[in-house]
Amino acid sequence: MLATTAVAPQTFELAEQVGLNLQQKQQTVCTAESCTGGGIGYAITEVAGSSAWFNGGIITYTNALKQKLLAVETQVLEEHGAVSEACVEQMASGALSLCGADWSIAVSGVAGPGGGTADKPVGLVWMAIANNKSCWIWHEHFSGNRAEIRLKTMDSVLNKLINTIELQ
Repeated sequence: MLATTAVAPQTFELAEQVGLNLQQKQQTVCTAESCTGGGIGYAITEVAGSSAWFNGGIITYTNALKQKLLAVETQVLEEHGAVSEACVEQMASGALSLCGADWSIAVSGVAGPGGGTADKPVGLVWMAIANNKSCWIWHEHFSGNRAEIRLKTMDSVLNKLINTIELQ
């Protein structure tokens, strides 16, 4: 399907495939985004009819909002930071609870160009996909500028969601 969209073509195609997979299973998804700033939700809503399978998204750019809206524990943020396995796991769980979806996507990373450290360099992104039974968590270290890192994050997590839904 060709469409006029403000999203990169490969990202739009991934979002379309997510929608097809969810519709086949009569399921929904939601997002909890930090470093992508709502880009995943935007890509999903570029797909006509996405309201049938996208419940919504939460952009929690600050730690305070991660705690308040997604129930990320203070201890997790103090011990591991926002760019961590523990944080995205709690973000994914919090989004599921808040949005009442079957699936959630959570991302938190260092998009750059600044903000990186030796332990958490620019390009490090933690991602999670959760349902009510399991949570799949992984990280990538993407290269490129800020826009490229954010786009690669979106594509990675949408692709992983497609594969995960197909296996369930």
